[in-house]
Amino acid sequence: MLNTHMKINILLLLLLGLFCNLTTSHADKVLVNVDKNGVGIQGYDPVAFFTEKKPVMGDPQFSSKYNNVIYHFASAANKALFDAKPASYEPQFGGFCAYGVSRGNAAPIEIDAFQIVNGRLLMQYDKDVRDRFNKDTQGNLKLADQTWPKVLEENGK
Repeated sequence: MLNTHMKINILLLLLLGLFCNLTTSHADKVLVNVDKNGVGIQGYDPVAFFTEKKPVMGDPQFSSKYNNVIYHFASAANKALFDAKPASYEPQFGGFCAYGVSRGNAAPIEIDAFQIVNGRLLMQYDKDVRDRFNKDTQGNLKLADQTWPKVLEENGK
């Protein structure tokens, strides 16, 4: 027969196991907007959005893989910048539309509808959606940050 302390310890271990499963279930999931070859942002150079303020097609000879996504760069210099700080350059929300994520969806993007907010590369469905997002940029970004784990859990693999 189990005494009260043993029962409490067993219950605590069971609860801890349940908590760990709940908090790490989406950590194993991946949701990235890539082509059939695993290339992100349609082959455009993620660094160029910051340095040149426009989409610049990358060259497959300058490639890096980060968070299950292959990125192409326009130059070895851009690849080196990315490799030094990849999280600073990767598109947010797996490369999906930031406004869509803020509304609970993993929507595709139009490359020309990008924007940089608070030093973060955001992709948008199109320029009209970007305009809607920017009616409350900070509020929508905060909402996207809060909603992303749910989108990841529901749509990730």
